[in-house]
Amino acid sequence: MINLELPKKLETLQKMTHQVASNVFRPISRKYDRIEHSETSPEELVPVAQMIQGARASGGGGGDQGQAEGSVNGANLAGVVGMEEMCWGDVGLMLSIPGQGLGNAAIQAVGTPEQKERFGKLYCAMAITEPGAGSDSAAVKTTAERDGDDWVLNGEKIYCTAGQRCDAVVIWATLDRSLGKAAIKSFIVPRDNPGMKLARVEDKMGLRISDTAALSLENCRIPAENLLGSPEIAETEEARKKAFGGVMQTFDNTRPQVAAMALGLARAALEMTREILEKEGVSADFSKSLYNSSALEAELYRMEADLDAARLMTWQACWMADNKQPNSKQASMCKAKAGRVGNAITLKCVELCGELGYSEEHLLEKFARDSKIIDIFEGTQQIQQLIVARQHLGLSSRELK
Repeated sequence: MINLELPKKLETLQKMTHQVASNVFRPISRKYDRIEHSETSPEELVPVAQMIQGARASGGGGGDQGQAEGSVNGANLAGVVGMEEMCWGDVGLMLSIPGQGLGNAAIQAVGTPEQKERFGKLYCAMAITEPGAGSDSAAVKTTAERDGDDWVLNGEKIYCTAGQRCDAVVIWATLDRSLGKAAIKSFIVPRDNPGMKLARVEDKMGLRISDTAALSLENCRIPAENLLGSPEIAETEEARKKAFGGVMQTFDNTRPQVAAMALGLARAALEMTREILEKEGVSADFSKSLYNSSALEAELYRMEADLDAARLMTWQACWMADNKQPNSKQASMCKAKAGRVGNAITLKCVELCGELGYSEEHLLEKFARDSKIIDIFEGTQQIQQLIVARQHLGLSSRELK
């Protein structure tokens, strides 16, 4: 059973990442909110990237830690603890740290030792979404055809986080459109590879410093060894489900990470709101019951409760992953809960603080703008609820759409 308290090793990590968020991210948050389409990551983030790489090389930052009954708190739980703290500082800046792309997570999840060695230290984005394939990952139309010792990719990708600044992109493409999700594979494409071009960088409501790109692939040729996983298409329906499940395995690790983004952002907004309201004489210190409190105090209590519930769900999903337990349902549950709660809390904080919440005097309005996309990317609220329903009812994607 999951322990509801963090082990001391992760408390140390929590404090360290909070210092980075407080001393590096938060002071430059507004500055970089006003800057878009920078071709390189902010220079202030270079030492942060070096620090993270050094910690990983030395085995720090949440290695396996034995506990009672053989349970383990490892990389997944450590990742969400650090993620929440960094996103307390600024989500967009966290996403702009060199070497921290979603493609890196995919390579670590399903890559061969040779691929991890070759690409693991690069800044790798991941491109799934297409003009006609959003939350339905199985609807990918970008094609990959084998030509001798190469793969040739053709198609268009949109909303690719870090697609402008990255060193490489993990591209989702299909080997045979008629076979649907069974034929979808992932390919590692260097960013400067001939045939892959940057079509545009999007203007956005939030996370403005984090680049979001559209990419076009026209006869983009890559070596055969850049394929993640097997090149074979499963012959039976059961084997095809298992194969696509392997492709989707990345999300079981990354959806809790996205949930942690929402947790950090919501906590930042809630703490700032408490500080603003305390100056006006409103102090929600839990000394009174919910029904004996003022309307403002009751709102703060409810938000605290929702935030704690989302955090515990996120920790559970990560604990299960670290202990080799299937966590697909829990990963979707925590992402759905945290994404919804994060957006609701930041908007409510703007409302409760009135003019101070809406103006740029504080960061509350920025937190509200940044929060919405967290409820959308890596699978929308509706998609997560659909996944949970399928898992709970024991139905397939064909049976419950």
